[in-house]
Amino acid sequence: MNALSVSRRPAAAFVVVGLFWGVFAAHVPVFKAQLGVNDAVFGTLLLGSATGLVGSMWLAPWADRILRGRGMQVGAAALALAWLIPANMTLPIMFALSLSLVGLASGLLDVVMNARVSELEAKTGRSLMNANHAMFSVAYAFAAIVSSFTRDAGIPPIIVFAGFGAVVACMIPFLHMDVTFVAREEGDTSGYPLWPIALCGGIVLVAFMSEATVEAWSALHVERTLGGGAAEGALGPAMLGLTMAFGRFAGQVVSDRLPEVQVVIWASLISATGAVIAATAGSPAMAYVGFGVLGLGVSVIGPMGLALIGKVVAPHMRTEAISRAAVIGFSGFFFAPVLMGLVSEALGLRWAFACVGLLLLLCLPLALMAARLPNQTRQEGR
Repeated sequence: MNALSVSRRPAAAFVVVGLFWGVFAAHVPVFKAQLGVNDAVFGTLLLGSATGLVGSMWLAPWADRILRGRGMQVGAAALALAWLIPANMTLPIMFALSLSLVGLASGLLDVVMNARVSELEAKTGRSLMNANHAMFSVAYAFAAIVSSFTRDAGIPPIIVFAGFGAVVACMIPFLHMDVTFVAREEGDTSGYPLWPIALCGGIVLVAFMSEATVEAWSALHVERTLGGGAAEGALGPAMLGLTMAFGRFAGQVVSDRLPEVQVVIWASLISATGAVIAATAGSPAMAYVGFGVLGLGVSVIGPMGLALIGKVVAPHMRTEAISRAAVIGFSGFFFAPVLMGLVSEALGLRWAFACVGLLLLLCLPLALMAARLPNQTRQEGR
């Protein structure tokens, strides 16, 4: 069986998350104009999601134990409902507060679905993380492309979010997945895996911060810096999603042959090159090339970091460790737009994208330190 067949239920959850973030990325110029704020303020408002995300770090392991097989179902339903609130907001403070609900729901679903994939990896002995994250990228690109047409047609964002919410409602029954919780083995005296969580979470953080900057600001870069239209702007995040999907499916093959650390090092160099191309682009077409190269490289860094944490902690700590590492990483989706907005306001979007290239190079020392972590993977159920 192929990777997506083995992990089809969590893969569907990745599709749910990708759909909503693809819609949001394509509508960033609409939200910004709707709120009437500058780059720095808009970036700061996006930080509202981080408050919800921090809450999900503590909520997710507890909710996972209570909800068990229904964890992904509850997370998907909550996310679909949460996105309806900021989609219609015109007051900046209310927009930020509503995004905190989005962050909470998104963080819960993210943690649970990544934990389910890691559990399947341990049971089957196969690498599955890249294929599942690829489904996020496919859904993200699809939603961004659809949104490019809805924006041209003048359809309000709330209608688009509601439409995708209806699609997700039909998927919820499929998201039920039984889960077996592993107890601490007798004689296990290992302490809390803070160092592995910090290292792997740092790798995921750099990857997702870089990804988030393109998601949130690529449309503005194409439309404002390079003079593109609304549809051209929406194709910026769509290009990222398409190339990330390709990169993650390719990464699924590569990860079966190379250690995670080697993949992270090469991917960091490739994605940093793409960021520089986007920063120096003279036309929308060249910017798409930069976004594409960045997407190919960055696509595998986050999944590799999450797969690694699942291998270097004891089985009974897996869900909690992935929760902590994932939240460290996913916080990049919210902190990055803030920093990007500040740099853009001070120096312009070209310099902001150049800074993304420098950020990606931070993965190199983190990966080298992570290479020294002991592998504790157990082939459960075999």
